[in-house]
Amino acid sequence: MPLMSATASRTVAASAPADTRIYAVGDIHGRADLLSEITARIDDDIRRRPIAHAVEIYLGDYIDRGPHSKTVLDLLAARLVANRAVCLRGNHEAVMEGFLRDPTILPYWLQLGGLQTLASYGVELHDENETAFSLHRRFVNAFPRAHELVMQCLRDHFCCGDFLFVHAGIRPNIPIEHQDVNDLIWIRSEFLDSTRKHERFIVHGHTPVPHPDIRPNRINIDTCAWRTGTLTCIAIEGSTILFL
Repeated sequence: MPLMSATASRTVAASAPADTRIYAVGDIHGRADLLSEITARIDDDIRRRPIAHAVEIYLGDYIDRGPHSKTVLDLLAARLVANRAVCLRGNHEAVMEGFLRDPTILPYWLQLGGLQTLASYGVELHDENETAFSLHRRFVNAFPRAHELVMQCLRDHFCCGDFLFVHAGIRPNIPIEHQDVNDLIWIRSEFLDSTRKHERFIVHGHTPVPHPDIRPNRINIDTCAWRTGTLTCIAIEGSTILFL
């Protein structure tokens, strides 16, 4: 498996639009401390290397597992307003949105790290006998309007130049406009095992790797930040991918 070191850069067979630099950030999973460091690096990079158009993209899975999901969404809300950041929907956001609509999926969400997200909003389990409906009511009351707006702004994919940004990947051989949304946020082996040239070069997360994994048709930048302490950000300019 060709893995990239954090200090490397690579030229790929795809190109961003002229006078444009794209910053893409992998799965955050409640690590607000790492997100703060990354946004500072992005801001510093733009100051040092001004460019006409800077596009900031977050690949989803902002919540669960790590300790500060609420703060992550606070930070992303600010980037959406100040930088017009593009925030994609990850499978963890989709599950949380599902719980906000339907309390009965609580056990499934808890398996994915939802307990840490609830705690970050000050919603602790009262006792092991508390019902999903009671917990749902308390979470809805604690969920700020600003975070509802963030959820409404989430996208399932984003195209820029020859690059397609998605959370998990795409189903090979299917045109982008006909992709199933569930595949975009959940797919694994069918996409990861494919060597075919897709319509666009895919930038994705979802499946943790020890280091950014770059292939001829895609790059995976989910470096399991919640556990490793490494949140990956790439800067794409022309056909060059640089690791911040």
